[in-house]
Amino acid sequence: MQIKGAVFDMDGVLLNSEVLYQRFWIEALRYYGYNATKEHILAMRSLTGKNAERKLKSFFGEKLNYETVKNKRAELMESYIDKHGVEMKKGADKILPILKNKGIKLALATSSPLERAKKHLSLAGIFKYFDEYICGSMVENSKPAPDIYLLATKKLGLSPDECIAVEDSPNGVISAVNAGCKTIMVPDLTPCPEELKDKVFAVANTLLDIEYIINSMRIAK
Repeated sequence: MQIKGAVFDMDGVLLNSEVLYQRFWIEALRYYGYNATKEHILAMRSLTGKNAERKLKSFFGEKLNYETVKNKRAELMESYIDKHGVEMKKGADKILPILKNKGIKLALATSSPLERAKKHLSLAGIFKYFDEYICGSMVENSKPAPDIYLLATKKLGLSPDECIAVEDSPNGVISAVNAGCKTIMVPDLTPCPEELKDKVFAVANTLLDIEYIINSMRIAK
């Protein structure tokens, strides 16, 4: 079982940013009078564009102005990051060079805009490791649709079954699994749901477990 590529989600996988999204979505929604909770924001993870808008409106009604709230969330979050930076997830700065040294091609598949991804990964010092970068605006359908992983593997010049995908959220896992990638979940804010445990290739405690998982794949071959 030859692994030639690895496709990583960013928020909650490489960067400890999901907690920031959660905080500032709640603050932005409450700024406009909506009583948002953590559960509302967890349901939105990995969703972008119309999918995210539909989800929020299902909670707070059709009168919600999604773009206005989203822009307020971005303003609050970027102001915080400009002052405090963004924390890496454990092992992010170690596993990426390990995989590169094994000759494995690396791609980013994030729902975040590309410029924001470049900024945040550069602040963390890990942007340089990626061969390809795919963001939500580059595909027609966002996660949980498989589009972003299909494009990522295509840009790497590989088939999905030659690649691992590393995700932290249920929506992201469904996207990667349906694309045909060997999906490793590294849970962040929520554990792996029971209904997904038999669909993922592995559930890892940290990013550092990925090297062992890949080595086990090669031994199994």
